[in-house]
This record gives sequence, structure tokens and C-alpha cells, in this order.
Amino acid sequence: MRIVVTGATGNLGSALLRLLTRDGHDVVGVVRRTVAQPVGTGTVEWVHADLSQPCVPRLTEAFTGADAVVHLVWGFQPSHDLDYLERLGVGGTRQVTEAVVAAGVPHLVHMSSVGAYSPRSVKDPVTESYPTEGVPGSPYSAHKVAAERLLDTFEAEHPDVTVARMRPGIVGQRTAGSALLRYGLPALVPSWALRAVPILPLEDSLAIPMVHADDVADAVSRVIVRGADGAFNLAGPTAVTVHHIAAALGARHVDVPAGVVRRTVALSWQARLQPLDPGWIDLAFNVPHLDTSRARDELGWTPSADAPEVLEEVVAGMRARASDATPPLRPRTVARSLRRSLRVGPVTRRREP
Repeated sequence: MRIVVTGATGNLGSALLRLLTRDGHDVVGVVRRTVAQPVGTGTVEWVHADLSQPCVPRLTEAFTGADAVVHLVWGFQPSHDLDYLERLGVGGTRQVTEAVVAAGVPHLVHMSSVGAYSPRSVKDPVTESYPTEGVPGSPYSAHKVAAERLLDTFEAEHPDVTVARMRPGIVGQRTAGSALLRYGLPALVPSWALRAVPILPLEDSLAIPMVHADDVADAVSRVIVRGADGAFNLAGPTAVTVHHIAAALGARHVDVPAGVVRRTVALSWQARLQPLDPGWIDLAFNVPHLDTSRARDELGWTPSADAPEVLEEVVAGMRARASDATPPLRPRTVARSLRRSLRVGPVTRRREP
């Protein structure tokens, strides 16, 4: 099959390219930055397009002849430029849908998120019918919801296009270690600092669904091959708790109210001391647990790794500054981060983290 993947060199895109090329598919990767062939993939045809800018003709050309388009592009930084993040995430999704129609692509697979769901109101895992109104306070969640509403309209207007929506928990893998360091830590903080975290000040109620990038890639591949539509929750069976995080970091957990944590993160973010906006704290304490029975029953999907295992792999990858041969997953060092900050600004302001 000929499959086009937008955002093909990021955390999830790299895993998906490994799987699709291994399985012999004809793969086109749509990327914003020039890229060498990623490690562990077969031959990929590269197309350059910046989805934060008008690029429907370029996308239409790339999509022509495709059996499916997998849309992964999303932005996390600069966290202080919400207009840009919305233009890339929501506006980019709109451009993809327009190009899908123009190119006559029969199948669109959109990467949504657990962040599209409304705040957790029950302890039990929720199915794909749970409301998708988002978590208040989280720009990421608001933009994921806006993209879902856009797809609602698209499906109503174009019933001939099969649309699938993947809703994974937090996606991780070892090779995303350097990228996650750039997104989550100030440039001056070295990776070895993760070995010296004495305490973890978080409210005990934290519980986050998580899933390995390879398992999400497996689900996407199954959706494409089966021509499946609708939404699919993806997560390991065990939610990540503060106790799992403390164990992975080798830290002692101290129960601190979520509101205190949020205010601390908000103040440090507003002061440009660290790149994580406080909406991620709102998201972490409110996302529901995920019932993945639809993916199991209709796709034959089961995760190869449970969420705590994924967390441990991610933390190990961050400590080792693990990376891959793509711009988003490039190696991270303090010296390199400082040089880049001096040249093009801190990660919270620039569009190429």
C-alpha cells in the first residue's frame, strides 16, 4: 500500500516508519525539516511542507495516489505562542483534510489523544463514547478538541472518506529521550540531574494512561490494513501513578496538592524558567483511564508493554540522552541547548525545538 505520513520523524512518526517500511509498504514522509534517512527504516520518499503555513497544493501532490494518509503533525512548543500552536495543530489538520479530498484519498487516520476527552468523572476506564470536550486550562487539550470537531464536520460532508481517530495515552519510547528533555527541562539542566531527584512533590491522585510508540504504530498499521473507521483508545492496562514515577526516578514521593503544583509550574513557566505550561498539570490530573477493548476486539491489538514499563524506558532514555537520526529526535546536550538558545531563543519561544 502507498501510505503518506505527516510528522513522520517525531516520537510516533519514527516508530510508524520503522513498522511500515519493514512490512514493505510504499511510504511517503511529510516533514518540515530536511532529514537524513532515520535509523532502522527502509526507503522513504520525503516531501517538505510546513503545515503552519498554507500548503494544500503541496500536500495534495504528496497525497495523490495514496491508499491512506496518517496525520501525526502536532506542536508542543513554543508554549507561549498559542496562535502558532493552533495554526499548526488545528489549521494543519484542516489543510490535511482539504488535500485528502483534492487527492481522492479513501482513508484518513488522525492522531487524536486522551487529551481530547472531558475530565475524569468515573474511576472505571472510559470507552470511545466518552465526551470529547477537553480538559479546561490545557491549550493542548483545547486544540485536540477543535481538531475532533473539524473531523466531525469533515465526516458529515465527505461520507466517502473513511476516517479513523486514534486516542492514545501519553506516547513514549527510549529514542525520544533527548526530545523530551528539551520539552520538559530548562536548557541548563543536564540529563544526569534525573538521577539526583530527591523527592517527587505530587498529589497522590495522579493516574495517567501511557502507551509505547511501537504499540501505537502497530494499531495504526492494523487500522490501515483493515480500512477501519471510528475512534480507538490505546493504552497499557495499568495507569501510571505517582508511585510508578517516584520508583522510576528513585525519588521519595511527597503528597502535595495539585493546585500547589500547578501554581508553581505556572509561575516558573511565566518567568520563562522552564518550558512546561501549567495546562499539562491540569491534563495530568484530569485525563480518564482508557478502555481499549474496541482496539482489541476489532483490530486484534494488544500492547506489548504496560504503561509503567513504558515510563521506565522513557526515563532511562532521558537519562541516557537517547536519540535518533531525525531533527525532532536529535541528541540533546546542555552545551548544544545553550548555543541554540543564544542563537534562536529558548525552546518556549522558537518553533524548532
